[in-house]
Amino acid sequence: MKNRSARGFTLIEMIVSVALFSVVMLVAGATLLSLVYANRKAQALQSVINNLNVSLDGMVRDIREGQNYRCGGETSSYGDCTSGASVIYFAPFGSPNPSGDQAQDDIAYAFDQSGQYCGTNRICENDYGKGWVPITSKEVKIQSLTFYVVGTKPASQGGTQQPKVIFVLKGQAGIQQSTISTFDIQATAVQRVLNL
Repeated sequence: MKNRSARGFTLIEMIVSVALFSVVMLVAGATLLSLVYANRKAQALQSVINNLNVSLDGMVRDIREGQNYRCGGETSSYGDCTSGASVIYFAPFGSPNPSGDQAQDDIAYAFDQSGQYCGTNRICENDYGKGWVPITSKEVKIQSLTFYVVGTKPASQGGTQQPKVIFVLKGQAGIQQSTISTFDIQATAVQRVLNL
C-alpha cells in the first residue's frame, strides 16, 4: 500500500502558483522596461543640455569680454536696446577696428527663426565677418531668444551704469517626442572692463 501522506502538488495548486508567478514577473518586467526607458531619456536629455550649456557659456564669456554692444536693426544712442532684438553685435575688447569695416571686426550672435543665418530654430555665431555658424545642436530647438542691452552710455558722457546684456531664451531639448523637455533661461553678462 502507498503512503497517502507523501502526496505532491495538485493540478489546481500548480495552476495557481504559475499564475501568481506570471503576474509578479509581468509587473517586474514592466517596471524594468520603464526604468530602462527613463534612463535612456535622462541620458539623451543630459547630452543635449550639456551642448546647450557649453554654447551659452561661450556666448556669455564673449559678451562679457566685449564692448560697443549693439542690437541688430535698432538705432538708438549709445547702443542701448531696451526693446530687445534677436541679433547682437559687439567688438572684442581692445579691437581697434583695423579693417575700417565695423561688421568685419565684430562678433555677432543671432537667433535664426527662419533659416536666414545658419539653420532654423538655432543660435548662430559670426566671428569677424567669417560667416554664420550654428552653436547649438539640432537636438536643441530654440523657440525664442531676445537680447536686451542697457548702460552703454560712456561715463565721460554722463553714463552711470556698467554696460550689460540680458538675454531671455526659450526652447525644447530632445529629438523624439517622448524625450522632449522644455526650458526657459535668463542670463546677464556684464562688461568685464569697468566703464564707469
